[in-house]
Amino acid sequence: MRWSNSRYYDFIFAASLVVIGMAGFTVFESFAAGPSVPPKQLTIYTTVANYSLPVAEYHGRDYVGLLELLEPLGTVNATVKGKQWNLRFNNVQAVFVQNSATAVVAGQSVRLDAPFALQNGRGAVSLNSLAALLPHFFNRQISWSPSSRRLIIGSVAVHFTAQIVRNNPPTLVMQFTSPVNPQVSTEPGKLLLKFTHEAVVAPGTAVLTFGNKDITSASYSETNGTAALTIAGEVPLFASFSNNGRTITVEPSAQAAMQMQTQAAQKLNSAAPGSPPLNAGTEPAAVLTGAQSYFVVIDAAHGGQERGAALSDQLGEKDVTLAIARRLRQELQERGITSFMLRDGDATLTFDQRAVMTNHIHPAMYICIHASSAGSGVNLYTSLLPPLQNNHGPFTSWSTAQAAFLPASQSLENSLTSALQQSHISVRELSAPLRPLNNLVVPGVAVEVAPSTSGVTADLAYPTYQELVASSLAVGIAEMRGHAPQGTP
Repeated sequence: MRWSNSRYYDFIFAASLVVIGMAGFTVFESFAAGPSVPPKQLTIYTTVANYSLPVAEYHGRDYVGLLELLEPLGTVNATVKGKQWNLRFNNVQAVFVQNSATAVVAGQSVRLDAPFALQNGRGAVSLNSLAALLPHFFNRQISWSPSSRRLIIGSVAVHFTAQIVRNNPPTLVMQFTSPVNPQVSTEPGKLLLKFTHEAVVAPGTAVLTFGNKDITSASYSETNGTAALTIAGEVPLFASFSNNGRTITVEPSAQAAMQMQTQAAQKLNSAAPGSPPLNAGTEPAAVLTGAQSYFVVIDAAHGGQERGAALSDQLGEKDVTLAIARRLRQELQERGITSFMLRDGDATLTFDQRAVMTNHIHPAMYICIHASSAGSGVNLYTSLLPPLQNNHGPFTSWSTAQAAFLPASQSLENSLTSALQQSHISVRELSAPLRPLNNLVVPGVAVEVAPSTSGVTADLAYPTYQELVASSLAVGIAEMRGHAPQGTP
């Protein structure tokens, strides 16, 4: 988290130029080096809090506010007497002097890397002074990375292992010692996991190679207070989370996986004498096994720059939908049902992207998860279509694509309703002109989860309630297996 305190915003490290009352009338430089350059920051990881502080340059060195660094971690106060700055942190007394590179902490003299800066009662030290200074304040292990500006205090480092599981398609399984929730983004040939809130540290080597042509390597890097893992591959990759955030599985996207399975089946056919060859026009899904061909797309609504509804001051809709979606995936897995999450991280997806991805892989059904602080129980929505538009030849109107699948969607809705009611969750069946429901060519239902009791928004964050909803939905989905809803011609 980012520490917030009124005094924090009073300090010298704002984005504008700030005059420091030091010999020679010097200034801290502005952060603004151009719109594409992010401001420098220092990130601190502790057992109490994880937070970031702004960094400013003074005489070519990086400085950070010492009071701001210590405030989240204990009781701290400071007084000024002339050029002397007296600091007390918990039971530790320290004395700093303006323009002096020597401090006294707990009765011991400490040599600073650069002179101490003092202005308006606020004190600042150079980042390179932290390694010598902080051990006198903390009786804990301290790990400091000057190049990436990451400070780890205590035993909070998160380690991980990475191993290729040679399935078809192959998967990369990473196990973390603590739960993680990185930002996930993709670009051609790469999947990026950015850790801004967890003290993830490097494995034995910064680059792990796997000897696999589809998932080739994983590279660890640190910069500007964050850590990142870049997974390289020859096919588009997606990440999924399990084990309460301690396991991240990277695998080819559904489209890539189906293409790989098709290629494998074609090779098998060509190698087996007398076997009829696959038709060149066969859809990739046609070569999946029976268990794999029945799969569900789970769509956690919102994400990335789109937070969704503010369910409370601290709780955003995008976080609740992702949590419930992950629980639903786990519940389906326990019932032997394969699922694919369109968003398994804090990614931004448009309605069109969600519809195109779903239509391309053609699942048995599509389930979209929303959350609301209004009312109670669960609202189930099927599509409310605008007046049907004329189709032209083989082309279907985008805004009414769901028309042929609406009866199947309503059957799915009925099955979900029955399962939720069996769990004593109140349910309402509704229809609305929702996107991307209107654009889907598969059966689809939007699920809006409200608190179990009206007005108790905290229910949405409770694991027990999330699990109850997810388990009930999984029961309703499982009931459709064997007579999966199909669209009408």
